[in-house]
Order: sequence, then C-alpha cells, then structure tokens
Amino acid sequence: MEANLRWSLVTAAAPIAWGTNYYVTREFLPAGHPLYGAALRALPAGLLLLAACRKPPRGSWWWKSLLLGFLNMSAFFALVYVAAQRLPTSAASTVMATAPLVMMLFAWALIAERPGPRQLAGAALGVAGVSLMLLTGAVPMDAFGVAASVTAMVMSSFGYVLAKRWSAEVDVLASTAWQLLGGGLLLLPFAVAAEGPPPTLDLPEALGFAYVTVVATALSFAAWFTGLRRLPAATVGLLGLLNPVTGVLLGTVIAGETLTLRQICGLRLTLTGILLGRKGGFLTARNGRNSGRSDNINSGLNCRQ
Repeated sequence: MEANLRWSLVTAAAPIAWGTNYYVTREFLPAGHPLYGAALRALPAGLLLLAACRKPPRGSWWWKSLLLGFLNMSAFFALVYVAAQRLPTSAASTVMATAPLVMMLFAWALIAERPGPRQLAGAALGVAGVSLMLLTGAVPMDAFGVAASVTAMVMSSFGYVLAKRWSAEVDVLASTAWQLLGGGLLLLPFAVAAEGPPPTLDLPEALGFAYVTVVATALSFAAWFTGLRRLPAATVGLLGLLNPVTGVLLGTVIAGETLTLRQICGLRLTLTGILLGRKGGFLTARNGRNSGRSDNINSGLNCRQ
C-alpha cells in the first residue's frame, strides 16, 4: 500500500504540471505558432531525457517510438490546439475528463486489466465533478472542435495503454525520450510548411519555453509513464483529473478568480472520485479466470523490467 501511494504521488506530479502549462502557454509563449510550440516542447525535452539515459532505440523500438510519439505527442498536441481554438476551455476540458473511462476500456482489451466497481464509480464521479467545475452554462459547441477533442482523448488513451503494454521491454526514461523525439520530429516538417521560420523569442518567452520543456514535458511525461509502469492504467487515468483541478485552483491563486459554490462542489466530487478509484482494485483476466488482486501486486506482475 505504501509503495502504491508513493507511485501515485509521483504520477500525480504530471497532471499537476500540465495544469500549470495552460497558464504559462497563454501568458508567456508566442501566439500563432502551435506546431512550432509543440515541436519546441517535445524535441528539447526528448533530447534532455536521452542525455540522461544515453540509450538510443533498437530493433522494433524505432517504429514503436514513432507510433507512440504520434499518438501521445505530435497528433495529441496538434488536436488539443485545434480543440482549444474552436471550443471553450470548459467544453474541451470536460471531453478530456472522460479519458479515465476510455483508458479503462483500452486497458481491459489490451492488457487484461479489468476495472473494479470503485474505479468505475470514481471515473463517473470525476467526470461529473469536472463538468460541475467547468460547465457553468450554455456554451457554443463546434462540431469540428468536439471531434478534435474526442480524437485527441481517444488517441492518447490508446497510446498510454499501448506504452504500458510495451513498458517491460525498455527503461522508462529511454522510452519517454524516444516518444518525445519521435513526436517532435513528426511535427517539425508540418511546422515549417505551415508556419514558416521559427518564432524569435524574447527573454520571458524563452523562460516560458524552458519551463514547459523541462517541467511540463520532460519531467512530467517521465513521471506519467513511470506511473503507467507501476500502477493500473485506470488509477493513472483517474489521477489525470488533477489537471483541470490544478487549472481551476491556479486561476484563483494567480488570476484572482473567485471559486463559486458550484466549483467547490465540483472540486470535491473530482477529488472524491480520484481517491475512490485509487482505493479500488481491478481484476486481471488470465487463462479465462478473473483474479481480484490488489493494484500493487498486479502492477508488479504486468510491469516487470
């Protein structure tokens, strides 16, 4: 149980950092360069992790890195930008909040992690809490924006579970580095074709990119994929709900926004869902039988190095 809690805290650092990324991007990074922004986020972060692990990809990990980089980095970053441009933040965040449920389904299909009742209930509470926090009234819904947001959510959920399935093959820092580099390299030619020369950065923008690269990308994705290796995918997905929670709380601390009673209730529901799902077990289908082992034992069986 203590090990499970430790890995949960490590994993939680990722969505918390991603929640701060919205503010940094909006306030400090240059507007109008989404593809360069994503490429400049992924490539330096990948190089930083590669320098730390010093392990180039081998064998099948050349194509696996490109596939995971496409699912989890390049296509995801681009689609999230499209959704942010065409949908209110509240609507896009609520769509992304359904990711824990989708991750549970992919984990059940790909790695035989069957979610328990507590995890399903936790995911439902989490989605309800995020909706209560963010959907404060009627919002315009652009069909293309909704499609982009749903596609980003499904692709990344599939990519995360696929990364967990292959996680026993390589070191977590190495696989994270390769994904970031693969995703960045896939984005770069599209950035050049669509946006021309890269943007010139002043000091605040350079510092903003440094934060996004080191904290909100390199360290965050390393923590996220470490959690996927050590914990059930359903638990990791629920911890991802700390992303919108961080965004709302950051708005009150930095932007001076006031939390409404509705938002407070939503925050409590979301946190309750995360705690409920973390305590809930899951079942693993092996040889036609289901076993109700604990999260810690099961993650050890599925994620040996």
